[in-house]
Amino acid sequence: MKRLTKTIIYGVVFSLIINIFLPVNFVKASNKQVKMETDLNINARAYIAMDANSRVVLEEKNSETIMPMASTTKIITSLVALKYGDLDKKVEISSRSASIHGSTVGYKKGETISIKELLYGLMLRSGNDAAIAIAEGISGTVEEFVKLMNEYAASLGLIDTHFHSPHGLDDPEHYSTAYDLAIVTAETKKHPLFNQIVSSKDVEANKYNFTRSYHNINKILWQIPSANGVKTGYTGGAGKCLVTSVNVKGNDVIIVVLNAPGRWKETSKIYDYVSKNYEYKKFYSKGEIIDSAPQGRSDLRLTCDKDIIIPIKNNGEYSVKTRVPKEINYNVKKGENLGTLYIFKQDKLIFNYALKADNDYKVSITKKIKFLPRLLGK
Repeated sequence: MKRLTKTIIYGVVFSLIINIFLPVNFVKASNKQVKMETDLNINARAYIAMDANSRVVLEEKNSETIMPMASTTKIITSLVALKYGDLDKKVEISSRSASIHGSTVGYKKGETISIKELLYGLMLRSGNDAAIAIAEGISGTVEEFVKLMNEYAASLGLIDTHFHSPHGLDDPEHYSTAYDLAIVTAETKKHPLFNQIVSSKDVEANKYNFTRSYHNINKILWQIPSANGVKTGYTGGAGKCLVTSVNVKGNDVIIVVLNAPGRWKETSKIYDYVSKNYEYKKFYSKGEIIDSAPQGRSDLRLTCDKDIIIPIKNNGEYSVKTRVPKEINYNVKKGENLGTLYIFKQDKLIFNYALKADNDYKVSITKKIKFLPRLLGK
């Protein structure tokens, strides 16, 4: 069963449980009627717009559909390289790297290139030769590197993604979804070097003592002034693909379009729509007391360890609920997770975050004795 089907089923059941059993602590609702449909018409087999920080999905179509994704693959190639690679290591270009077909930088067999420079060649020039060189330089073989890619994808919970190569040429065992690509991009954007690379339009060789200069083939950087990455992709099987990071009102939104003949135009349409129809709202400030525990008492103050800021749609209706323990029969230290904050758009869960204890809590001897029979199963 595809994850989308499971998500719908679990989401409906979970939302019913949450709405029935959890108290509403805070509600932000418009007095205007909520639009159930979007007038966003995008010519792409699949697309998604996701807030990079909160991972809240703003707009999407077929975002959980499994399909080929071409060179957008190189985003996770970069992520694995940044995690496991020595960026200063010099890699000798192999015959396998130098002879790969498709989009290449043009590295020659026997050249020695640093992994850092290879990352520029990978992301700016979409170099399949750079992808092979990075894989061999980090793992010894492409096959071992691909294992790392799949392991990393699994650790991120990407159950609808599987890699067969570090470059993305068509293969039946190489696929992903718009949603998974957005998650990978959000994760990779945590690395400052990645952001520096993918936002660069041109890099001169002498700037970093590279072997050559690099010009970015990603036209979206010129077409949307606030765009700051990320990656193009094209194969016969995948069609034209594009993953973009664009600043919207001070926050990065990731836009993915897959199999989109007019990928530049369609990405710009999504960006314009999001800019006009969404605002960023701070629901809670870091350290603000949100609830208390046990339920109905104030022994433990519960807070968030960061500002809770998410994108909300104009005229949208949002509600906030919390889940806290009814009873606490154990000691709790300040900073421990205790309870969860949920934010809903209408009845759909769009965001959740762990609440933290704002003070220590010790169970009294009397309470321990009271709970002892229950702990022993009597």
